[in-house]
Amino acid sequence: MRIFDPHIHMTSRTTDDYRAMHAAGVRAVVEPSFWLGQPRTSPASFYDYFDSLLGWEPFRASQYGIAHHCTLALNPKEANDPRCTPVLDELPRYLVKDNVVAVGEIGYDSMTPAEDTALATQLELAAEHELPAMVHTPHRDKLAGLRRTLDVVRESPLAIDRVLVDHLNETTVQEAKNSGCWLGFSVYPDTKMDEDRMVAVLERYGPEKVLVNSAADWGKSDPLKTRKVGDAMLKAGFAEDDVDRVLWRNPVAFYGLSGRLALDLEEPAATHEGNSILRGGE
Repeated sequence: MRIFDPHIHMTSRTTDDYRAMHAAGVRAVVEPSFWLGQPRTSPASFYDYFDSLLGWEPFRASQYGIAHHCTLALNPKEANDPRCTPVLDELPRYLVKDNVVAVGEIGYDSMTPAEDTALATQLELAAEHELPAMVHTPHRDKLAGLRRTLDVVRESPLAIDRVLVDHLNETTVQEAKNSGCWLGFSVYPDTKMDEDRMVAVLERYGPEKVLVNSAADWGKSDPLKTRKVGDAMLKAGFAEDDVDRVLWRNPVAFYGLSGRLALDLEEPAATHEGNSILRGGE
């Protein structure tokens, strides 16, 4: 089983996770930029973070045979902090980088006017840079958040079939599917979706344009949830081709819209800017 996790925050994970993911079949990941967990005090902290997603993290992933790409953006939660919004002016110099395969995560957290502005601005940037967009739907009032998201997307210059709407569930999947966007589902240990619910959604709505991710981060999460969904699909009677479509071909097709997806790894370098992942006498 080959797996492409299209939304995982590996900066928050350990090298043991990379090892376990490779053993489970993960060969590619996309890491969207997300919030720090506490308020940032300066936009400069974003720039170091973006640089790490473009340099150190792909190097670290390559040591375990995993291709790493990223999406960059001012995320919805931090869009409400005026100390962070200058990032919008600096994003264009990062969106031209080869390893950036979409603008994201963008979208809504609390559905504020500041989030409206950040979402509309970044959809325009995605269109200008010929990139797709990965959109975060809010964890509260999900259906209202989806509808507001789709309204802003339709008003933007970015075609809706170049938009992945993530964190969907049973209450939002039908409207999202009807819109023509790509459908993202995050599978978590206690919140969002689980394996059995994901299988039920696939049985009802089919695998077309569906991407399943672990969204693993610094919270209670599991970077092997993609594999567990694949196993659950097989147990439920899905064909291996359906599993491959959901866990590999669909994310390849969506992020391939960027024209920048590179999944063939070269021999990994021993160091990145003079540093390795080794410690002590290894």
